[in-house]
Amino acid sequence: MTEEPICSVRGLEKHYPITRGLLRREVGRVRAVDGVSFDVERGEALGIVGESGSGKTTTAHTVLGLEEPTAGEVRFDGDPVSELSGDERRDFRRRAQLIVQDPNDALDPRMTIGEAVAEPLRIHGLDDADRRRAIVADILERVGLSGDDLDRYPHEFSGGEKQRISIARALVVSPDLIVADEPTSALDARVRSEILDLLDRIRREFDIAVLFISHDLDVIRRSCDRIAVMYLGEIVERGATETVLADPAHPYTRVLLSSVPSLDPTDRELGRPLTDTVPNPSDPPSGCRFHPRCPDVIPPDDLSVPEETWRTIAGFRFSVQAGELPESAVGDRESETPTSGDGDAGGRTATEVRRAVGLSEELRDPEAEAAVEDAAAELAAGDVDAADEILAAAFTSVCERETPAAVARPAGRDADRDATGTVSCLRHGRGGTSEPARSDGDGKNES
Repeated sequence: MTEEPICSVRGLEKHYPITRGLLRREVGRVRAVDGVSFDVERGEALGIVGESGSGKTTTAHTVLGLEEPTAGEVRFDGDPVSELSGDERRDFRRRAQLIVQDPNDALDPRMTIGEAVAEPLRIHGLDDADRRRAIVADILERVGLSGDDLDRYPHEFSGGEKQRISIARALVVSPDLIVADEPTSALDARVRSEILDLLDRIRREFDIAVLFISHDLDVIRRSCDRIAVMYLGEIVERGATETVLADPAHPYTRVLLSSVPSLDPTDRELGRPLTDTVPNPSDPPSGCRFHPRCPDVIPPDDLSVPEETWRTIAGFRFSVQAGELPESAVGDRESETPTSGDGDAGGRTATEVRRAVGLSEELRDPEAEAAVEDAAAELAAGDVDAADEILAAAFTSVCERETPAAVARPAGRDADRDATGTVSCLRHGRGGTSEPARSDGDGKNES
């Protein structure tokens, strides 16, 4: 019989109401987390990675019960966290600990280090002061500090030493799960490496599960057994860390990888997003939420242009939608500007607009050519909304009509590589259900 995960999340949602007026009338919702499912196995390290605003930290706080979920369920050691109360709730608080990004947030400057680290022991019922002091001295030694540091104050320590103290504070109550929320992002490279080594050693020594929250793929690559890639409230790809990062199946994962400095200039080009604007989580895009930025967005079935040309057209369309056009691609609505040709120095022309967006060559597809020309003319006249409507009508992708289900990741380039995991992308199938493999979960959108 397979051992139950220490933490199991199914269909987790966390929405924040948007209110207006004196009566605080709800006019919308920020969908910070929108149908997330995953398991954390005992003793493993799972990394959740994504850009700022993807919902990583909200997911972590909801898992720990620091935020009440809007929907879905979190189970800890088989028990629904929302149903815990009294001693059971207190025991959960002991067994699931948080390490925050800034250790100053976890340390009271008026308390000595010994008092700060011992506080969880006192809260959970250890009344013997001498016993608490002995335990704290031992745990400080284990995280690379000295037992003689007990009577010193936080301001006497460096940033890396404070994070070690924060880790000691989490460890002192013998937890089964540690949620590490960007635990090294405020540290320099050398200290970051030391803290990651410390967390890895502690995880293995004490058999503690760790849920890493990070925007840094190098941290996840170094520290985690498995990875879940999160975008705009959903998990879009998951699997063994080495497998996913060596051969990513989702375009967003490739975009994240392209943001990591590389000596190969083609790496960034292949993963460059069409637009830089992350959509508002209160009004996420229809279909695949990544489609307005996706370099692999699927072209319309009846469009007959080369792939590179389609990518340029899609970049043009979604840049108009996001308001990311270069200044030279939008005319002044107040000036009398011709819609084609090279005349009139008082404004833009359609030819100049097309040149600015990389579509100066005539397209072989007559309908596509007409749409691009008409949109360029509207932009030359300064009417961005009209151009947006023309491009949306002419170049609608299946990616904005259909929501991708989570399907098994393809085997990838290396047939011997572990292929377990899921990806939510229409390039890998327009149907299917989530893979029933261990720790991949099931539930809404599996993404």
